[in-house]
Amino acid sequence: MATDVRGSASREIEKISIIIPVFNERNTLQEVVRRCRAADLPCPREILIVDDGSTDGSDQIARGLEDSTVRAVIQGRNQGKGAAVRKGIEVASGDYILIQDADLEYDPDDWQKLVAPVLAGKATVVYGSRFTGERRNMMFWHWVGNRMLSFVTNVLYNTTLSDMETCYKLAPTEVLQSLGLKANKFDIEPEMTAKLLRKRVRIYEVPISYAGREFEEGKKITWRDGFSALWTLIKYRFGS
Repeated sequence: MATDVRGSASREIEKISIIIPVFNERNTLQEVVRRCRAADLPCPREILIVDDGSTDGSDQIARGLEDSTVRAVIQGRNQGKGAAVRKGIEVASGDYILIQDADLEYDPDDWQKLVAPVLAGKATVVYGSRFTGERRNMMFWHWVGNRMLSFVTNVLYNTTLSDMETCYKLAPTEVLQSLGLKANKFDIEPEMTAKLLRKRVRIYEVPISYAGREFEEGKKITWRDGFSALWTLIKYRFGS
């Protein structure tokens, strides 16, 4: 049965766990956490910095940022974004989870846009779309890769997502914990989406701003990750 909350009553979120996967982001981590602390939310927040074996001192910065709302979780070796996200999902104490990259590409001021459909009873899972809001234009082949993967997702899973690869995914903690996520690297994005859609969860999209960086600025995802994402989408559509 599809998870569809159209027409349902408004709801409350008791606490949101913000998962920040980090690998060698010492130049931006403090500013991201500052923005996460300052962002307007209608409920308490828990900020989980999951350091994935950084070698540039990001782990020490994370520990130094800990307070009543910020918690540092240090992974001893680098395994990938997926491993960091899965660890955050495992230890989250909020009833909802939101994923926030540490590289300043996504703006926490957009959180309200993601939360609003849940509070209004319009959605259970919300994605922030980089292709329907204001943005710093990304390089052409990055745009092509993202649109292609969203198109494949729509064909395979009978949906109409504009941005499957978005970082901004807001979902109930119990739903994410029930997915049995396995990905260690950037294939966490298609795996999460595929498994949500296989559960017939109706994903709600809202426009967000985006300031994408390029490789010379520290961007880590490459064209090889696109092939991995494609295989992940196919694998979970026709396999387990």
